[in-house]
Amino acid sequence: MKAGRQHKILEIIRRQHIGTQEELSSELRKSGIKVTQATVSRDIKELGLVKIPFANNEFYYASPGESRLHRSEERLKRLLLNSVVGLDASENLIIVKTNPGGAQVVASAIDTSGWDEIIGTVGGDDTILVVVKPKEAAGAVLKRFGDLLGG
Repeated sequence: MKAGRQHKILEIIRRQHIGTQEELSSELRKSGIKVTQATVSRDIKELGLVKIPFANNEFYYASPGESRLHRSEERLKRLLLNSVVGLDASENLIIVKTNPGGAQVVASAIDTSGWDEIIGTVGGDDTILVVVKPKEAAGAVLKRFGDLLGG
């Protein structure tokens, strides 16, 4: 019962942003799992869940590994917004144009972002070559970059 409940908690926090124990308790009840606040609190502690920052000074629960990925995604978004001046693609390659001197830092952020479709980058001074696998994923990766840029 406990293992099943904790598995459900991990599933819930991966699927949606949960910021409070009360919200988590509510979602568990919607799934047919009756819990008390004390039980949820113990489960959070045992699972090692952490609260990570999100937009508008909001915080939500994540497993420790996910918090690192989230921070790298937020860093990538910030760097893209501050440095990128253009995007283009051909086959399985994406070209990211940056301000002069910005490519190395952005390429490193892309490499640590944890995107499964990206197998690597090569960063020059103001141009990054992003290699995507499979090539069919290049459009989705390009769109994801565009979404991070707010477009």
